[in-house]
Amino acid sequence: MQRWSVPVATGPVDAEVAIPGSKSLTNRALLLAALSDRPALIANPLRARDTELMANALRALGADIAETSAGGNGHHGWTVTPSRVVRGPARIDCGLAGTVMRFVPPVATLTAGTDEPISFDGDPRARERPMQALIGALRAIGAGVEDGGRGTLPISVTGGTGVRGGAVRLDASASSQFVSALLLTGARWPHGVAIQHVGRPMPSLPHIEMTLAALRRAGVSATEQDSDRWEVGPGPIRQPDTTVEPDLSGAAPFLAAALVTGGQVTISNLTAATLQPVARLCEILEGVGATWSYQQGGLTVTGTGRIGGLDADLRAVGELVPVIVALASLADAPSRLRGIESLRGHETNRLAALASELTGLGGAVVETSDGLDITPRPLHAGVFRSHGDHRLAHAAAVIGLVTPGVEVDDIGVTTKTMPDFADRWQAMLGGRP
Repeated sequence: MQRWSVPVATGPVDAEVAIPGSKSLTNRALLLAALSDRPALIANPLRARDTELMANALRALGADIAETSAGGNGHHGWTVTPSRVVRGPARIDCGLAGTVMRFVPPVATLTAGTDEPISFDGDPRARERPMQALIGALRAIGAGVEDGGRGTLPISVTGGTGVRGGAVRLDASASSQFVSALLLTGARWPHGVAIQHVGRPMPSLPHIEMTLAALRRAGVSATEQDSDRWEVGPGPIRQPDTTVEPDLSGAAPFLAAALVTGGQVTISNLTAATLQPVARLCEILEGVGATWSYQQGGLTVTGTGRIGGLDADLRAVGELVPVIVALASLADAPSRLRGIESLRGHETNRLAALASELTGLGGAVVETSDGLDITPRPLHAGVFRSHGDHRLAHAAAVIGLVTPGVEVDDIGVTTKTMPDFADRWQAMLGGRP
């Protein structure tokens, strides 16, 4: 474990920050390229644990993923050469990556026969994350899935000629990744896939919109029939060369730094053409006192030093919640965050962890049935436990900017999506990495 003393801002932050590529977009591009009918270059991919796990999973199933100098400018990229067939048997390490444990099992159904099982397992916490809806959906389209009746990892998937695709009904209220997983492979099934969500409102709908956009860019017929129905037609996948845009979730703590210090932060190369829910984040930041604009080739957020309270349904932007909770704990009025009960099934139970850690620093954070109630109080020094979750470490970094003596018990968890997070944070403050 790598304990980290969070640096305190000595004044308003004024920085331009380069953020690595989006994890969500990198892993979607990797998977579609592996299923494509031609090689594709992925420029500016995120290089972190989650994306390395995805690349290794796809290599295990036959794709060739090689390092390259993207665009001849010396920047890193991956060239993906798909295999003509998906092959097994194979063992896939999912780590703690939801995109790997959910997106890759549908690909495993493309193996030629039932004698080619693909097994999936991951970190201990991965075995607690929900998988039942996806398991049921894969069985419904003809795949064999062995899970020991748990509805979680480890699982084993077999395919064969009986896997045809077609109509699927599932409850995706625990994760929108179940829907994206089926959509991403759907074009390779003879009947495509038509998905009907049945259940409580789904979290993170913008991620499904991101999936549909990625599929259309790859020449796939992908449509939203209504708010709970999506279809992908059968046909070839032609993943184009792609440059991955900066990661919004990774950018969020840096933008929050502008609010808590009354400064200004620009995320370079994050534009209005983004596929990520940047507009919703900007709306939230504006609602608590920030201004924002696109300028100089990036998104700039400016704070006043004052942070207001927030009453909002954040179901669509669950990954941003830990940083928003950090802002709410430093606000001048109470906040109520709703619609985020699904965060109990992420890398950790994020609602319980945030309530526990902020209370430990003197805050007043109470879990509700679907979110958190936050009453700002003066915070004090202490150790903020990350619970193995990169987003909790991001929240601690924001709080520590204006709360001397905050330490993160293990900043190493940020390697999941940004291996050099602590260095970038220090550089934003004008210090040496």
